[in-house]
Amino acid sequence: MPSIQTYELPRPVPLEELEACPVGDVFRRMGDRWSLLLVALLGKGPQRYNQLHRAVEGISQRMLTRTLRNLEVDGLVRREVFPTVPPSVEYSLTPLGRTLLEPLSALADWAIRHEPEINESRAKHRNHSPMRGF
Repeated sequence: MPSIQTYELPRPVPLEELEACPVGDVFRRMGDRWSLLLVALLGKGPQRYNQLHRAVEGISQRMLTRTLRNLEVDGLVRREVFPTVPPSVEYSLTPLGRTLLEPLSALADWAIRHEPEINESRAKHRNHSPMRGF
């Protein structure tokens, strides 16, 4: 049985426990707009900063830098500076970051497999919403 089903949550769940939960913390990081995509791209192998910037349509340099820095702080991404002129920077997943690929792949596979059911349910709720028309 999955651990999420066997763990007994206190009732009510204290706010400080919710905020300190390592599971929620990882979901918040991976649930931001860019982190999951960058981890997936780096899962294919190391990439230079400009390669990543070109690979992600719509991400600003500031947001790319911030997201990579957050992933680095979390120990998921390694930043390596090469002594060239100008200096070049390469990013790769750390061993810890690589361990994230399997569970993220399982979640992605689940989402793709169940997309039609989720979309169908959303459409039903949209069509039967009491707030429709407001």
